[in-house]
Amino acid sequence: MKVTVDWSRCDGNGVCAAEAPEVFELDDADELTLLTAEPGEELRAKVGAAVAACPKRALGIEG
Repeated sequence: MKVTVDWSRCDGNGVCAAEAPEVFELDDADELTLLTAEPGEELRAKVGAAVAACPKRALGIEG
């Protein structure tokens, strides 16, 4: 599984970080960091929830 981020759409609202903190992190300046672009399969449900919850539709999963 590979996580994709459309950085032009991301507005740093942090929903993804709340859903999958192992994969996404929001800093004090509301800047998103992708901690790992290829998380293990055990995180698929959490990443899927983050993708579904993103209000800007900036996230995706490949594979």
